[in-house]
Amino acid sequence: MASEKSEKTEKKKQKIVVVGAGPVGALAAIYAAQRGHDVEIYELRNDLRDPSTTPLNFSRSINLALSERGINAMRHSGRPDLVEKVLGETVPMRGRMIHGKSSSGEFTEQPQDYDIHGGVLHAADRGGLNKTLLDELETMPNVKFFFSHKLTGADFKNHKAWFEISHSQTSLDSTGTRAREVEIDFDLMIGADGAHSAARYHMMKYARLDYEQTYIDTLWVEFTIEAKDVRENQDPALRFAISPNHLHIWPGKEFMFIAIPSSDGSFTCTLFLPSSHVATLEADPSAIPTFFDTNFPGVTSLISPSTLIHSFKTNPHLPLISIKCQPYHYGSSIVIIGDAAHAMVPFYGQGMNAGLEDVKVLFSILDDQTSTSSYLNAHARSRALATYSKYREPDAHAINDLALQNYTEMRASVISPLYKARKYLEESLSVWLPSLGWRTKYSRVSFGNERYSEVVKGDEYQARLLMGMMADMGVLGVGALGFGVWALLGARRVRSVLDVRRVREVFGWLSG
Repeated sequence: MASEKSEKTEKKKQKIVVVGAGPVGALAAIYAAQRGHDVEIYELRNDLRDPSTTPLNFSRSINLALSERGINAMRHSGRPDLVEKVLGETVPMRGRMIHGKSSSGEFTEQPQDYDIHGGVLHAADRGGLNKTLLDELETMPNVKFFFSHKLTGADFKNHKAWFEISHSQTSLDSTGTRAREVEIDFDLMIGADGAHSAARYHMMKYARLDYEQTYIDTLWVEFTIEAKDVRENQDPALRFAISPNHLHIWPGKEFMFIAIPSSDGSFTCTLFLPSSHVATLEADPSAIPTFFDTNFPGVTSLISPSTLIHSFKTNPHLPLISIKCQPYHYGSSIVIIGDAAHAMVPFYGQGMNAGLEDVKVLFSILDDQTSTSSYLNAHARSRALATYSKYREPDAHAINDLALQNYTEMRASVISPLYKARKYLEESLSVWLPSLGWRTKYSRVSFGNERYSEVVKGDEYQARLLMGMMADMGVLGVGALGFGVWALLGARRVRSVLDVRRVREVFGWLSG
């Protein structure tokens, strides 16, 4: 009986190859290794924990906002201390800080909490997060790392792949003129190698894959607000030049500047700008400080004009890509996740979170198939991957679209009365009528685990109801809304539910 159990356990054990050692690939490798599989993780670059390793975009990258979906995926990894290790290196952000200038010329800051129930995002350094996940992998005996390995070919019918070894004299072939290539076999390849995925490229030779790629007419450039010098006996929070618990936004109708805190006291900043404006500033970099003073008031007091010019001239001006494709698998041999499957613009802060959630969803479906069979054979695995593609596609496409839409919100809508009014009304209903399940779209996306596609449906329903309420208010005045709430809750609770003075404030255009 014991030998039969051992045989079944051995049959369940498979060779899983993960292509890409970023956060999503690393978490996928953890999930696979935790299930007892032999795991090999291949990465084009050198060890990502080495500070000298150049990021693929030649930049520190836009800082990451880790939200509930990503945290939940790590929580279910089977590694009890992983979430604590990751969150210990992040900075909590409770909301946005909107920067501007008053009519009298004074700099203004307007905080907007993300969630009336206290939800926070966690600002994470991509390199630090990656290191934590890879260090966790290194403690698992059934995991092998292969850095500086480039995927050059694959035969997904026969479960074989070829990798080119680079960056070493010992990696040259017998002629000494080209990099040596190695052949491997596998049961399942997981492609987590980013927007320009080699795994997806080779999968497209086998799968009938629909593919859509879009570049938006916006480039991004990185800047840094340096940490302040503090004495050893001073509060470390004094290192931050501006509030560390907010994502800072300088909105503009066509462009935007943001700053995200880092645990060392600095802020990683990003300028998002249409390509025509970038070209204008490239032609005359001396105009950059004036451009910032005009459009992003207060920034030149945080980053010196000379540093702004230097950063703009030396840091790359990078495009933003949006990718949709379907299906995400071929047969029983490969599945793509993260940016390889659904790269999105960064304006909802969900790119990495969606990728980490991919891992949880994928292995949950694989586990379901394993539980119905003595071991996950090729047929069962193929069925599981097909289920994953069908299930995940509407959610990936939904968050892809939401990310594009949120760019408009972040650079313009955050300062509009209509946006503020809807947010206030939705949060009031969320607090005082919880049985309705009413929540803002942002809260549903960032502080819950509801499917993205269901979030969109729920938000569209709420929008129809709210637009009706707000139309009534436009005709009958603020009292119409108060009467509606009175009818729902009774007179004694109206004053608690709805602060009419506050409503008049956010609906300034109603009260004149």
